[in-house]
Amino acid sequence: MKIFVTGLCTLHWGRLQYGNIGNYYIIEPLFRELHRVFPNAEIVTTFQMTEEFVRNENIHILPMDLYYNWQADDLQRAKKEYKMAVDKVDFSRYSTYMKVVKEVSLLVNVSGDMWGDNAEHVGNDRFEVDLLKMRTAQLIGTKTALFAVTPGPFKNVKLIDFAKEVYQNFDLVVNREPISTANMKKWGFQSDRVKDYACPAFLYTPQLTHDEENKLQNVIAGIKSEKLVIGFTIGGFNMPVGPYDMWPREEWQYEVFAQVIEYVVNSYRTKVVLFSHTNGFEMYPCFKLINGRDYPILKQLRDVVIRRGNVQNANDVQLLEGPYLPNMTKSIIGNFDMVITGRVHASVAAISQNVPTIFLDYEDSFIPSTKMYGFANLAGVEELVCEPGDIRKIVRTIDYCIGNLKNIRERLEENIPQVKAKAHRAFDDLAKIVGDI
Repeated sequence: MKIFVTGLCTLHWGRLQYGNIGNYYIIEPLFRELHRVFPNAEIVTTFQMTEEFVRNENIHILPMDLYYNWQADDLQRAKKEYKMAVDKVDFSRYSTYMKVVKEVSLLVNVSGDMWGDNAEHVGNDRFEVDLLKMRTAQLIGTKTALFAVTPGPFKNVKLIDFAKEVYQNFDLVVNREPISTANMKKWGFQSDRVKDYACPAFLYTPQLTHDEENKLQNVIAGIKSEKLVIGFTIGGFNMPVGPYDMWPREEWQYEVFAQVIEYVVNSYRTKVVLFSHTNGFEMYPCFKLINGRDYPILKQLRDVVIRRGNVQNANDVQLLEGPYLPNMTKSIIGNFDMVITGRVHASVAAISQNVPTIFLDYEDSFIPSTKMYGFANLAGVEELVCEPGDIRKIVRTIDYCIGNLKNIRERLEENIPQVKAKAHRAFDDLAKIVGDI
């Protein structure tokens, strides 16, 4: 048996491991759970992973251009394959992608929150290419699953009917939170094969070496305080103007976040620790992990707070220098008393360790998404979600959260094991659609 993992999470070498930290929270449990439910299967993927990851997780890497390669001909090649599938051409004329698809028992499309308009933030025509690739596989007769996604929105009228056709023909759709399923029905997407489970990221468990454990203890010692220690992170998705990767930014764009930090420090005598949930890397002349695109945003935010002069002690607003790998990052998050985050998988890292968390949604004007509400709903803490520009709501939610830290932590202790069980069951259902159990 062979399982093929592809989809919009297909990225260049290193991006899934050394870029957005939340991606790695998903990818490691993904392959481990696939091995659990398909113990004798060969797992192949277009995700470009390191040799160490390939060896540790027992997978095989296929060329990225089978799916999408950021080239001008990506769309035309996908259209050609789709036409061949529609015309039922002989196997000898199949493209390499089509031959791979024909030989596998299951194609698993892992696309996160990009299955829809948000794919275009990553590459031209990416969503259309994905639809063509998926429909080609379906027409060939391969079982397909859209897995652990937050699909939508769909404002591209040109693609909406085709997207509905592809969606309806997946053998299984696993949404990683319940609001997505309601949204898809609202948008007119129909399927009787949709199930609500949970993101694999809830299953990610850091494993630290002895040296990493020592490094972690040093970091914890550096942030430790007699005061309440609140972790804080945002990214370009939360800023009042886009695009998300805009740089440099003007100081006025930090106004709300600066007010939030000043409020928690001054009103509750807390310490706020800013931490980045993204990394980057340099390839030449040798590989080097560096801070990602969130770090300069957080650094400028801290500078703005200090310059405003409304915080009596500058040491109460600390910036972790980083960079830290995912295992270290999640371990650090687990040591905060509370977290305020605009990164959804930083919230997963927190609530999966029962840390009370305030969710700052994405800025809807350029990154529309309901996943913050969906993830919070899944964990039973939906009252802790705020829009990033609504300072009054954020302040009210801070008051509520700090006033109920013990109760919220106890609620998470009760709910998170159920969420993790849902994440496991999603993989069990993948096995069922190919008749393995």
